[in-house]
Amino acid sequence: MTDLTDLTEPTDLSQPTEPTELCRPTEPADLSQPTELTDPVEVSEPTERPHPKVGDPGERAEELTAYWTRVESPLGPLLLTADPDGALTSLSVPGQKGGRSVRADWRHDVGPFRSAREQLDAYFAADLEEFTLPLRSDGTAFRERVWAALDSVPYGATTTYGEVAARVGASRMAVRAVGGAVGANPLLIVRPCHRVIGADGSLTGYAGGLDRKVRLLTLEGVLPTPSL
Repeated sequence: MTDLTDLTEPTDLSQPTEPTELCRPTEPADLSQPTELTDPVEVSEPTERPHPKVGDPGERAEELTAYWTRVESPLGPLLLTADPDGALTSLSVPGQKGGRSVRADWRHDVGPFRSAREQLDAYFAADLEEFTLPLRSDGTAFRERVWAALDSVPYGATTTYGEVAARVGASRMAVRAVGGAVGANPLLIVRPCHRVIGADGSLTGYAGGLDRKVRLLTLEGVLPTPSL
């Protein structure tokens, strides 16, 4: 009779086995590199929007627009757009960074802009300090809070990016995101992002051009009128 124990090769337990891949230590993540600061994620904000749109805020603003016109001003011809209800959706200056351009599906009509034209004329004549116009924008929840904070900066005053961050409940680390939101303001002049300056008093940037920021702050008495 054959001994069945002779049919299998005995395992040599004296030799060390090669560790499997699962046993190898993983490379630790490099946590020393800073990450790029973006708009803070607001987990408490509802994800559902009254008007759900796809794309960036600029594209969503395009979809809100039905009418357009141009208004002459000391800053050059201003491009104004409005939604079907007549609420102002954007105000751009020539050469503005991220400014609007007229689209073929917009309707040229001065009717929805009569009040805006009258108030802009009064503002540039130094006869109006506060606009009372229906406004509509469609940015992220964070940007909408920043833009709303701009409305509270009074005529003849300035604020800083850090102060705006505090007003919207953002941390000091979010100052860069606040700056991005201020720079993306679609309603120049009527929503006074030109009143936001650097913490050291420098004028910093302006989407409409630094020279226009100087002219607006001079008009409002923040900067002295240049001597002739």
